[in-house]
Amino acid sequence: MCPRSCTSLAKGFSSDKNNNRNNHNSRGDNSNTSSMSSRSVNGDKGGLSLDGAEIVKCMGSMNEAQSLVNNLSAYMKHFGGKAETLLQYLASDGESGIDSESANERRKIMGCNSLPSKAPASFWQLFVDSFDDETVQILMVAAVVSLAVGMYDDPATGYIEGVAILTAVLVVALVTAVNDYEKERQFRVLSAANDEVDILIYRDGQAGLMSIDDLVVGDIIVVEAGDRIPCDGILIQCDGLEIDESALTGEPDDVAKNMTEDPFVLSGCTATAGTGRLVAMAVGANSQWGLIKAHLEKEQDQTPLQEKLDKMAALIGYVGMAAAAATFVAMMVIKLYVKPDYLQDVTAFSHALDAFIIGVTIVVVAVPEGLPLAVTISLAYSTKKMLKDNNLIRHLTACETMGNATNICSDKTGTLTENRMTVVKGVFADTSHTDIQDTPSSINPTAKERLLQCISTCSTARLLPDQEGDGRATIIGNKTEAALLVWAKSQFQDDYETRRSKAKFGTKSKLFPFSSHRKRMSVVVSDNEKQNDTDFEYHLYHKGAAETVLKDCSHYLTHDGTILELNDAKRAEYETLIDNYAKDALRCVALAHKQIDAEQNISTITDIQSLEQQLCLDAIVGIMDPLRPDVVEAVKTCQKAGIFVRMVTGDNLHTAKAIAKQAGILTPDGLSMEGEEFRNLTPSQLDEALPRLQVLARSSPEDKHILVQRLNGGLMPKTKEEWLEIHPGSNYEKEKDLLLPGYYQEWAAARQNGVGEVVGVTGDGTNDGPALKAADVGLSMGISGTDVAKKASDIIIMDDNFSSIVRAVLWGRSVFDNIRKFLQFQLTVNVVALTITFLSAVAGYKPPLNAVMMLWVNLIMDTMGALALGTEPPTLELLNRRPYRRDASLINLPMWRNIMVQAVYQLGLLIFLLKEGPEIFKCESGSTHHFTIIFNAFVFCQIFNEFNAREIGDKFQPFHKLSTSPMFIVIIFITILSQWFIVVYGGDFTQTHPLTVSEWKVTTGLGALSIPIGFLMRQIPIDEDPKSFAGLDNGSVDKTKKTNGLTNLLVVLLPVIIGGAYQLYHS
Repeated sequence: MCPRSCTSLAKGFSSDKNNNRNNHNSRGDNSNTSSMSSRSVNGDKGGLSLDGAEIVKCMGSMNEAQSLVNNLSAYMKHFGGKAETLLQYLASDGESGIDSESANERRKIMGCNSLPSKAPASFWQLFVDSFDDETVQILMVAAVVSLAVGMYDDPATGYIEGVAILTAVLVVALVTAVNDYEKERQFRVLSAANDEVDILIYRDGQAGLMSIDDLVVGDIIVVEAGDRIPCDGILIQCDGLEIDESALTGEPDDVAKNMTEDPFVLSGCTATAGTGRLVAMAVGANSQWGLIKAHLEKEQDQTPLQEKLDKMAALIGYVGMAAAAATFVAMMVIKLYVKPDYLQDVTAFSHALDAFIIGVTIVVVAVPEGLPLAVTISLAYSTKKMLKDNNLIRHLTACETMGNATNICSDKTGTLTENRMTVVKGVFADTSHTDIQDTPSSINPTAKERLLQCISTCSTARLLPDQEGDGRATIIGNKTEAALLVWAKSQFQDDYETRRSKAKFGTKSKLFPFSSHRKRMSVVVSDNEKQNDTDFEYHLYHKGAAETVLKDCSHYLTHDGTILELNDAKRAEYETLIDNYAKDALRCVALAHKQIDAEQNISTITDIQSLEQQLCLDAIVGIMDPLRPDVVEAVKTCQKAGIFVRMVTGDNLHTAKAIAKQAGILTPDGLSMEGEEFRNLTPSQLDEALPRLQVLARSSPEDKHILVQRLNGGLMPKTKEEWLEIHPGSNYEKEKDLLLPGYYQEWAAARQNGVGEVVGVTGDGTNDGPALKAADVGLSMGISGTDVAKKASDIIIMDDNFSSIVRAVLWGRSVFDNIRKFLQFQLTVNVVALTITFLSAVAGYKPPLNAVMMLWVNLIMDTMGALALGTEPPTLELLNRRPYRRDASLINLPMWRNIMVQAVYQLGLLIFLLKEGPEIFKCESGSTHHFTIIFNAFVFCQIFNEFNAREIGDKFQPFHKLSTSPMFIVIIFITILSQWFIVVYGGDFTQTHPLTVSEWKVTTGLGALSIPIGFLMRQIPIDEDPKSFAGLDNGSVDKTKKTNGLTNLLVVLLPVIIGGAYQLYHS
């Protein structure tokens, strides 16, 4: 089954490049190459046939889910538990990786790393699903009954009404299916973008970034804390690597990995600590995550706005059903008791059927299925556009929630600053260098060796060749560490890769990775290369926040390589230096070292902090990270929009304050504090500080998590058990009001209506995960963010730029406002359509809008209205108001004013045309001609009111920036064209009558009066309730400014002038 000789597979993958790799000489005769498909490959025992399936089977024997014992047994059986033997079998190399020329063949015979996904629903399936609605089904049954009765009563034309209703239902279903299909396609595009991840691998002896989809079996992959495991693999090197396997096993505890007892890593899991290098043994569908995903298909969850609209839609639907029942009863009463002339020739059964169809149609029209559709369309449109603005939406809820964010807790590095770290000054071996371009020539070789060894080995960052064409190396990993590597390379032409290779991490040396909690990292390195391990000389190299490292130093290194005691005066000198660097907005990093007992077994070291004492200070470095040029304006925009911007950083307080002042975050009356002070506050003290707290420095991930909890109430402990889980060993009764984050009951009591802030939090590190989860919107960094942070976030900021967060707020507000615009438009149509149908039935008139007409109106206001108003682009004016409270109503007072005024006008117009229309237009009352005039006027009222609906406040700009809303223009054009076609060519099918040019002009003009009515209604002094707003009250949300009075007057008088000119012309 598995290799009896490890030479055979190597032969299959050998290439000319192997001649340049000395460590491959033992893998067989390179001239004897062969394909690894189903052809035989002879090993040293001859006759062994290896093909892709057999390789996958061999690797699969070590890759059973939840079966560590069996996997280890197979690893020992086939490869002796040795990574070297496995690498030979896979024709790979732990340092150089595979030959890139073999990648395509490996992909062909052993699979690619793209995961399987369920095929999308076909258009036909979506079309069929669109009929899965009870009211539509009832209407279709009624239409069939109408068709049968009609054909029985009048075989020549009796079929028309039934067929017309069925056709209208078919058109609605078709449009719904098209929308659903497009929505599904857009979501899949966004999901694909979300899954795009680059990983660090070795091929052809070179490190480089590669898409996760391009991995093949045998690739050498480097993972660090925060990285997602891209495939199943076996470790060939690791230092303190811990893996979160909960995604596969459900176990919450991280699993420590090592080379002997548990070298297996599984795709879909995440590295939470340490570093490692692994060889890919199963990719794509053959990996554990691939096997699981084949049985999964995630459904899109509803957003809070969609849920809120569903409840409103249900309520409106109940009103519609009540109106439908009332209309049915009224029509039957008219038939049975009033007995008007127009019903003399109609049987009771036929009339009951007509009444039933009208009633069901009212329900179809009343149920605003367009509300959830509008949210879907608006979200799909916005998420696609937001991707162009460097915002990748992972969860749709974030798009709408971000629009009403009241607080943004932002990182400093990479978000407010450029994350282009550069060493600008420093003290190296007690020698000050303010001009960093000058090589510190006074430092002797011994001191220089300590500095360079610390910079190179006490780091996980890597420098790759320039990939962006800006002349700068491409940085993989921590930017601060990379800045030191760049400095060492430019000043001393030092090769960090060679130093790391000689250190032999995982065997002779051990890395203790950077911890954001400790603000430091260490590495124990063997500096000699003797054969006997006991003769090795070990040094601990240490790097971290300058003031923290300085506290643990007892000596310092001088320029001539000697080590002197760090007395109080010298310590004070360094402390002053650190403060001065910080006040210049420089990040201060200290380098230190310490010789370790040669007999120390480094593999047994677990408590590194016990060794990080009595250190020798080697250097204090000032690293500049300039503020992004657009940050100041972006912060100002957020504050103007009512959003409180806070900086939460691990940097020194002086550095943080300096950057915060430059960015405009820290104001003269603002408060700044360090994490140590912050975490000692009581909940009530923190509540007092929150309105002024603008900078939190030297903060831990837990500090950020507590800050978010206290702001929004998310994940606050609600029971005694939950509180004790956070504070084990504490006294709940005595300390519940003293320890952060507090508890939910006291938190809610301290806030108006128990409603918290809407908080957006940025994060890039693994330990930022809890804060990102607790936030209403977690914003991870696409460039510097770890996979853990991205997985915990709702939005990925692709360019790590704070101004992109502002654009996320803008798009979020646009979604919210677009839904309100559509709601305002649809409710107006609902009120008018239901009322006119009911009133006409009660008054003894035949309903002026038949089933087909009402279905057409339903199409206008639902699908087409959602497309027109749901895709309106945002305007910067949206950032001139404060965010809405969580519990703010979807329909505000100005919206109710607009709905009722337009509804009153339209109802008055339709009633007038119902009574006086025959006299004015010289047509028979109740005739098809008469009802077509009413129908046309009603539709054009909706068309022109759609322009009114583009604004929901007091501003009157119905035609403002139409050129930026191409979808709106297209929908209006299609609606007018379709209306003309229905009226002119509908005939008996739609029960319409062709109108004269004069009638077209008059009915269109009557509909156009909705525009001046829209101006007049906005003069009614109704303002939005100030209590519906949240966030900073900085005067940005005063009454909406009204537009120029002359412009408004011209818009109002224009229809009057045109009408007067038309009458004069005819006179």
